[in-house]
Amino acid sequence: MKWVTTILVSCVCALLGVGIVMLYSSTTQVGTKYLLLQLSWGGLGLICCIVAACVDYRQLKKISPWLLLLAGILLVLVFDHHIGIARNGARRWIGLKGLAFQPSELAKFALIVFLAHYCERYQRRMSEFGRGIAIPGAVIIAVVGLIFIEPDRGAAILMTSVSACMLIIAGVRLWYAAPPIILGAVGLAYSLMHDPMRLRRIMAWLHPEENKDNVGFQAYQAMIALGSGGVGGLGLGDSRQKLGFVPEHHTDFILSIIGEELGLIATLSVLVTFIVLVLCSTIIARRATDTFGLMLASGITFMIGLQAFINIGVVTSTLPNKGMPLPFISYGGSNLLMMLVSIGLLLSVSRFATDPVKTGSNPFDMDSTVIENA
Repeated sequence: MKWVTTILVSCVCALLGVGIVMLYSSTTQVGTKYLLLQLSWGGLGLICCIVAACVDYRQLKKISPWLLLLAGILLVLVFDHHIGIARNGARRWIGLKGLAFQPSELAKFALIVFLAHYCERYQRRMSEFGRGIAIPGAVIIAVVGLIFIEPDRGAAILMTSVSACMLIIAGVRLWYAAPPIILGAVGLAYSLMHDPMRLRRIMAWLHPEENKDNVGFQAYQAMIALGSGGVGGLGLGDSRQKLGFVPEHHTDFILSIIGEELGLIATLSVLVTFIVLVLCSTIIARRATDTFGLMLASGITFMIGLQAFINIGVVTSTLPNKGMPLPFISYGGSNLLMMLVSIGLLLSVSRFATDPVKTGSNPFDMDSTVIENA
């Protein structure tokens, strides 16, 4: 497994390096504020990553429900007008002493850990409707529902998809999973139909030329940036679209600046790096010797892979515009921190893969059977 973890770490380091360089290049007109903040969060994230890699990941089973409870409390606190921060019509951040943290990032991680523990404890009963769908479904709805009403529909869709994939891997019967998935899709469609702003975004995605001067301005300018970069790019720091043409160019649309300044080759290299990262994570998940490790690594793999897929899809206009950071590259301290912690846990799963499974104490009432090694 050493070669897998070496490649995984190399991919993460490469993405972090590209992210820092491009963040500096895309924010030179506003000084070093964003760069210094990203470096601070990145430094903290690397420390947490090393700690997570050294600690036995199975210890997370002892705190999985309490971690999810903490995430739920923080998700509620974003609606408090004293510490919750509202930006662009959404309440997604908690502000303390000048620092802003996005609880939904912690909630993604906490939900994956909880579901991994739950699927291990009830592995033999995941084919039942009650244990396999009803109970974990209620937990997923509670967490995702709080994220959905912030509103952050992108993160809600991401975590619903990740959770569904984890449950299917755990052995949930597809005909039990299909009705909730269909019901959720119908509910999402109904919500979008009654949300004028997001409905306009979808129409702008379907008809970009007709909306390039209004709702579709950002996506259209991102496509111009990608196209103007050509194969080799205009040169580092020479982007024109970052000068007010592509809003949020240092966060959700930073890939368009990479394409403009460094060209098609660099853009494809980023894409290939994410593919290799996901493949390495998949190998780690498949070689885990216990169900908790398998489910934890699978959930992290789906989270990173789907988030990168959605971001790249939005920037290239393959998907409708939905704000979501590109892992390890976009500006955003909360996301960067939790992504690095997740990578640390993947390394821990790989590191302890040859160890015998330890059965940890159960912090909540579960009349489970003994779980055999995966």
